[in-house]
Amino acid sequence: MEKLLRRIPLAIIAILVAAGLWYGPITQPAGYHTFADQSAYYDIPHFADVVSNIGFALVALAGALLLRRRQRHPSLAHSWSGYRLFLVGLFLTALGSTYYHLDPDNGRLFWDRLPIALACGGLLAGVWADARQKSADLMTNWMAVLAVYSVAWWYFTDLLDVGDLRPYLMFQIAPMLLIPLWQWIYRSPAADRLSFGVALLLYAAAKVTELYDHEIAAQLGTMTGHTLKHLLATLAAAVIVARLALRQRTAARRSATLQKSPRIEATCA
Repeated sequence: MEKLLRRIPLAIIAILVAAGLWYGPITQPAGYHTFADQSAYYDIPHFADVVSNIGFALVALAGALLLRRRQRHPSLAHSWSGYRLFLVGLFLTALGSTYYHLDPDNGRLFWDRLPIALACGGLLAGVWADARQKSADLMTNWMAVLAVYSVAWWYFTDLLDVGDLRPYLMFQIAPMLLIPLWQWIYRSPAADRLSFGVALLLYAAAKVTELYDHEIAAQLGTMTGHTLKHLLATLAAAVIVARLALRQRTAARRSATLQKSPRIEATCA
């Protein structure tokens, strides 16, 4: 039964690929670059969409500071290469999305989508390694290659007036399906499942607000759907980083307590 359960993720990937092949090319909606945010302050066009990317960089830097110094700790040793790619992708997302929103077009959109795909791939590799307690190194390398491929496929097919988004969209969908499944199958700690579940729900909400950019702007007035997407996605990343940092701190304290216990016993004796 357990072996059968462990094959479910592969079956889901196969179903996604088969569905994509059957459905055919998925193209970018017309008028994609016409965002609701038309504000301009301090000579910065699309001000809110641009400035709201700062959060990605701040979370990535905080994650690097909190996690890097303990990367060899058992709680992170297997998965660090995956989470490192996630943090790098997150930081590059701040740069790429800022570059894109200053003057949106397909050429700049490539540099927005590429780091997002890298962050998704890194997160998949990190959670896979955490769940299975195996090294993420090879998985991370493959995720990086596939992330580049997914965005390159869209870009070069766009030059042929097709613009097929199927591989890139799979990178967006895969974490929301595979991460909870891996954590359930391999019995990850409840706190991990809860934290990553909250993060994935926030990211799903971010994708919804992206789709309703203009409608949300009409309702809220002071904020557009795309700006809200950036804020929700930043919060999702922050939840993940906070959980990893807390898990490390807890494991480190437990390890330090266990190391002190024999000394205490020896002193009492």
